[in-house]
Amino acid sequence: MGELRTAAVRTVHFVVPADIDDPARPSGGNVYDRKVIDRLTTCGWDIHEHAIAGSWPRPDEAAERELARTLTRIPDDSVVVIDGLIAATAATCMVPATARLRVVVLMHLPLGHQPPGHEVPLAREREHAVLAAVSATIATSEWTRHLLSTTYADLDPRRIHVAAPGVEPAAEAVGSHDGGRLLCVAAITRHKGPDLLLDALSTLTDLPWHCTCVGVLDREPDFAAELRYRAEHDGLAERITFTGPIVGADLDRHYAAADLLVLPSRGETYGMVLTEALAHGVPVVASTVGGVPDTIGHVDGGRRPGLLVPPDDAPALAAAIGRWLTDEELRAALRGTAALRRATLHSWSSTADRVADVISAVAA
Repeated sequence: MGELRTAAVRTVHFVVPADIDDPARPSGGNVYDRKVIDRLTTCGWDIHEHAIAGSWPRPDEAAERELARTLTRIPDDSVVVIDGLIAATAATCMVPATARLRVVVLMHLPLGHQPPGHEVPLAREREHAVLAAVSATIATSEWTRHLLSTTYADLDPRRIHVAAPGVEPAAEAVGSHDGGRLLCVAAITRHKGPDLLLDALSTLTDLPWHCTCVGVLDREPDFAAELRYRAEHDGLAERITFTGPIVGADLDRHYAAADLLVLPSRGETYGMVLTEALAHGVPVVASTVGGVPDTIGHVDGGRRPGLLVPPDDAPALAAAIGRWLTDEELRAALRGTAALRRATLHSWSSTADRVADVISAVAA
């Protein structure tokens, strides 16, 4: 794990969502932005942070006006790094701004390729216009870079870079004998698949387990309420805990106490919670969607530190969790592989190095 390269004083403007540090609204994109900003600042970069209010990526007119005013105030020829949830929906002000600013988009979640029910109006057209105009795009996974290159085939591939998320060093989890401490860290939304997890666990009631679901409950409140009602109706209320959002040291304690992380998402560009679990040596069960297989990775011999299941397949998810709970040899093997994978994870300094390289090239 390398150290972040130091730099002569350079000025960079970061445009980020206003809730970047809100512990009640945690997200992988916000964590990524904050980690990179803090590490660049520590190593001598002159960072000007602009937090833009609004329900990104579905802003109202007031949010778009605030973004336009912010961009107008930034001096000509400045380097501007902007979160993709903001940039990709604001082509009207973003595209003209690229004529006088050197703009880099941090693309966490391509909006032009969303599943049914999660589409953003005119997202593909606006996102395409912005990415075609900016100086560079930083994708947060190889899968995302490939998706952008295939969705928008006319984009110059030399201007699409990858800086995958890093992870903080963490103490190795001890693990319980029966492996029954299950953890799911994800917003309680349909996209993250907690309904699939509930379906799977409802078929495993004869086995010893307790599942803690950490994540915001108000993003899709009706869906979350229905899920909690189902858990009560199915007699699982005592075995599934919905904690709401947890961050920082408190979240680390949940990882350290877990035996297995379960992420049954219907879509993921990367899946930072997977590497956070692996940093504690905790194996994972996850859906084979998006960048997840690359994020989980493997060790020598192709062994993975967990089990992958098809997306939207509750029986397959139940079978994987059931194998974990009933096969002591499998648990030992996956824990050993997770410990090996833990040693190969890269740091946030490495991520910030890659971002710094792109910024420096754009500045030059």
